[in-house]
Amino acid sequence: MDSSGKVVAITGGGTGIGAAVARRYAGEGARVVVLGRRREPLEKVAAETGAHVITGDASVREDAESAVAEIIGTYGRLDVVVANAGGHGLSSVVDTGDDEWELALRSNLSSAFVFCRAALPSLVETGGQVVVVSSLAGLFAGPNVAGYTVAKHALIGLTRSIARDFGPRGVRANAVCPGWVRTPMADGEMAQFAAAAGFTGGHEEGYRRVTAEVPLRRPAEPEEIAAIVRFLGSAESSYITGAVIVADGGAHAVDLPTLAFERAGM
Repeated sequence: MDSSGKVVAITGGGTGIGAAVARRYAGEGARVVVLGRRREPLEKVAAETGAHVITGDASVREDAESAVAEIIGTYGRLDVVVANAGGHGLSSVVDTGDDEWELALRSNLSSAFVFCRAALPSLVETGGQVVVVSSLAGLFAGPNVAGYTVAKHALIGLTRSIARDFGPRGVRANAVCPGWVRTPMADGEMAQFAAAAGFTGGHEEGYRRVTAEVPLRRPAEPEEIAAIVRFLGSAESSYITGAVIVADGGAHAVDLPTLAFERAGM
């Protein structure tokens, strides 16, 4: 397979989409490196996939540079970076304090920027790929998620900047914007939503409600997003760069003002 023997580094590789990406690449014979701040979930992924574990904060220059140096020292090359780390920034502009704002940008945007900056010289050597995991929040704004929304929008700018500047040097960069994905983090959000709204059925009812008007009527599985990431991080997408792939079950295709007509049976 195309991924066999490739070296793939995944930030936020311990859970959710990152863990699914690790499983997908490892299943095709890639040499996978999972990175994150918490060692325990990384070790669980490593036990399942044989991945190499590196703990550290991708948004910290010293940690990012040390991780890339360890990858090169261990494998001699780096072919794909999947910038997946993220989270935080779940309040409105007025309710977002300075510390929360900084955390949102650091977790979502700086983690990708700093790690890609450290990795790009190695990716130039291999003609490698960057795949940035943004979000539907990178295209639209949900309620009271200002920091998260701003950072996810900025990730698309980062992706296109890398594509523009490093395409002539053989590096491709693309972004994925998932909608709701069934992950442990999202399970928690759905459970909170269901409880706050007074729904019975816990997180499953939460998922059902938030995807009730999504054309496919369900959230994604992490493996579905991992398949897109793998495609973008392979030779199969060899003429795609600077692109934004939306994987939201069709939510972005819905004309919101016409929902009232549908609800009225028209």
